[in-house]
Amino acid sequence: MDYVKIRFNRDFDDPASNMDRSFDEMYSAMKPQFMLADQSWNPDVDVYQTPEKTIIRMEIAGVEKEDLQVEVSRKAVRIRGQRRELPHQMDSVYRIAEIRYGRFERILYLPNTIDTNGVSSSYTNGFLEIRLARPKQQKIHKIPIHHE
Repeated sequence: MDYVKIRFNRDFDDPASNMDRSFDEMYSAMKPQFMLADQSWNPDVDVYQTPEKTIIRMEIAGVEKEDLQVEVSRKAVRIRGQRRELPHQMDSVYRIAEIRYGRFERILYLPNTIDTNGVSSSYTNGFLEIRLARPKQQKIHKIPIHHE
């Protein structure tokens, strides 16, 4: 299996924004998971390529379709949304709290350009799938050279 190299970044336009994210992740690791309802989280992502398409699959169970937003440019895809915390009884006590809630955002910089007109998506059983068409190969035209 060949893997596509992808650069993850928080800011869609500014690759220098990783420093803030690193501090957030470092300090959030010291807090109990159930305290992170207002914090951001990173859903797991698979990216693979076929001869015609690049496919992104994101695991986001429990996220409502209305809480998702996908933006596509020729070289990057931004996926953001929010998983809202499920209601629980007021007198309940957590013994394990591993499910993350709150906002998320993933920006994937793709190694190849994509045809933004050939993008489709689906959301089934907690998986968002985005299919990105690659531009058709441009034909090479031979140009005759004339004598003057």
